[in-house]
Amino acid sequence: MDLNGMGLLGAIIVGGLAGWLAEQFMKSNMGILMNIVLGIIGAAALNFLLSVLGIYTGTGILIYLIVGFIGACILIAIGRAVRR
Repeated sequence: MDLNGMGLLGAIIVGGLAGWLAEQFMKSNMGILMNIVLGIIGAAALNFLLSVLGIYTGTGILIYLIVGFIGACILIAIGRAVRR
């Protein structure tokens, strides 16, 4: 898993924030653990997808937060679609 140059603790904190923001934006009701998981996995998955497409996202906390937020929103939308 690529953490975009961040340490594991930084990835957990920023991933949790990204997951929480996605939860608020998507009006979902999940716990803090799921927010962290969605933020980190969303960021890693979207970073991987963008790298396959040849798009470099750069490094840093703000980029990781934005990519994690978008990735977590996508994962929430996929989860909702599967449950229906």
